[in-house]
Amino acid sequence: MASLQDQLLKAGLTTKQKARQANADTRKKNKQKRSGVEHGASLQEQVKKHLVVSKADKLSKDTALNDVKNSEIANKEQQLRINQILEHHQIKGVKGESEYNYTFGTKVKKLFLNTITHKALVNGRLALCGLNETTYLVTSETAAKVAKLDSSIILVQNDKVEALETNEDDPYADYQIPDDLMW
Repeated sequence: MASLQDQLLKAGLTTKQKARQANADTRKKNKQKRSGVEHGASLQEQVKKHLVVSKADKLSKDTALNDVKNSEIANKEQQLRINQILEHHQIKGVKGESEYNYTFGTKVKKLFLNTITHKALVNGRLALCGLNETTYLVTSETAAKVAKLDSSIILVQNDKVEALETNEDDPYADYQIPDDLMW
């Protein structure tokens, strides 16, 4: 009975040159096994190794790109959540004659408030938040929620002022000290 190689040659599925190359590869592999010394891998083995390495590289690059996209989406989602909180909880209709100065970035800005709102802002019951060149007047609880998401949004959040204990021997007890001076 003829070998498989002879049958493939008769059928025209292979050439004599490919058959010789296959025999040479087989002899080389057998010799490697006997001698224990590793010679150059066959072309097919090299291609397989290269494919495995390229797939691993592609997978790591794809994972890194997905992580970057996911972090961008999370940041955008957080900014939208902050914007929604500020828009929904902002206090409006507090215009007045009392002036409150605050810093927004590197600029000093003025906000004109009525006296009740001004005292609430000074005493810490209200806070100022700034986002996209817009200032929002919100309650201290809303400012705390926003601070959990991004503390750089908070422009002014005063600590709550406790009633000061008066000293009976204080010679200036009759004179009230203003919370802030109007310039």
